[in-house]
Amino acid sequence: MSTDTPPPSTARVAEAALRPLGWGGWLGFALAGTGVVVLAIAVARLLWVGIGVWGNNIPHVWGFDLIAYAWWIGVANAASLFAAVLVLRRHGLRTAVNRFAEAAALAAVLAAALYPILHLGRPWLFYWTLPYPSTWGLWPQFGSTLVWDFWGISAHVLVTSMFWYVGLIPDLATLRDRAARRGRIGLARAYGLPALGWRGSVAHWHRHQAAYRMVAALVLPLLLSAQTVVALEFAVTVVADWHQARLPLHFIATGLPSGLGIVLALAVALRHGLSLREFVDRGDMDLLARLLAAAGIAALLAWMHEAGTALLQEDGTTRDAFLVRLAGPAWWIAVVMSGLLPQLFWWQKLRRDLIFVPIGLLAAAGVWLDRWSLVVDGVSRPRVPFPVTAYAPSGDEWALLLGSASFFAFALLCFGRFLPAVSMFETRHEESEQELEEEER
Repeated sequence: MSTDTPPPSTARVAEAALRPLGWGGWLGFALAGTGVVVLAIAVARLLWVGIGVWGNNIPHVWGFDLIAYAWWIGVANAASLFAAVLVLRRHGLRTAVNRFAEAAALAAVLAAALYPILHLGRPWLFYWTLPYPSTWGLWPQFGSTLVWDFWGISAHVLVTSMFWYVGLIPDLATLRDRAARRGRIGLARAYGLPALGWRGSVAHWHRHQAAYRMVAALVLPLLLSAQTVVALEFAVTVVADWHQARLPLHFIATGLPSGLGIVLALAVALRHGLSLREFVDRGDMDLLARLLAAAGIAALLAWMHEAGTALLQEDGTTRDAFLVRLAGPAWWIAVVMSGLLPQLFWWQKLRRDLIFVPIGLLAAAGVWLDRWSLVVDGVSRPRVPFPVTAYAPSGDEWALLLGSASFFAFALLCFGRFLPAVSMFETRHEESEQELEEEER
């Protein structure tokens, strides 16, 4: 939070999680729930008919499934990196945005985890990729990208969920105590079980802070490993434009606007939907907007490096593949939406809530188009020994994409409904620090 004014009381944050759901909340749950039903129908149809319901073909053996998978991983990585850096640097912005940034990262990685399993064709046999002692002799093939997906996604889910959960423990204890004082014993027990007997002693705080910073430090190498796994999946194919050592860094740099754009849009939703303007104040929103603009610059540099490398240093086949991508609109729209559009936030007059949401969501959508350009346009190149069939996503693929986005929204709504959307213990810690500074003066 901004240090211009003292932090407000955390009672309003706890009240937002304990009070009955209003009509706006029910409407949001209804819309997101409808999308989750669409997801369930799309998955059921996929299991019944097979992956032939998708529009994939030769040479487009991947389509929306890989695009969405790489995109959701990028959203999760950017949100996790943002939250982890704030925790490690103990920046004041962490009190306002860390909690829902961590929740967005966890929801995004869960949405990403759907795609590798569903793309198996027989997802009920997903356990074949697990490193278990098999009496059937079906040992996991460690040269398979499916096994790489298992290790990448499982590590991402584990570390991201730990990062989110460890930060929640003191606030869960606060909700437990408030619910008990109101006589809601069942709710108090529901909060008390994951609070792990937290009593706020000096020993508890010491262990919590050490664990929280340790898990935050684990997030940083996780980001490199997760994006490296995705890049390796591209590299082992026969597509010329995918054999690039720059791809892991490219995915990280171009994925930053997607995660920060969604975090910025969520910040606006919290300010107005849960009336938390005192916690996510104008200074926090301005800083978030400028961070999104800086992320746009990083993405622009990655695209410039991609273009320069492909046109000046690579072989003819790779250069032709990149030129085909440039001939399509997806690459250019991605550069404009995720790289150039956020630069508007350097002007203070444009940093307004009504502008934050569309630009944030467009920045995230632009990254999705960059993945489209790489997965679809990057395959449609002239130097192939057979006619290239155009890729057209089917209705099932659109339903799965919409459903995964609805699942993401539904998970965040559940988080905002039952858990504190702003870190109460970090806010109280900031209050104590300001009191000490005033006493020293």
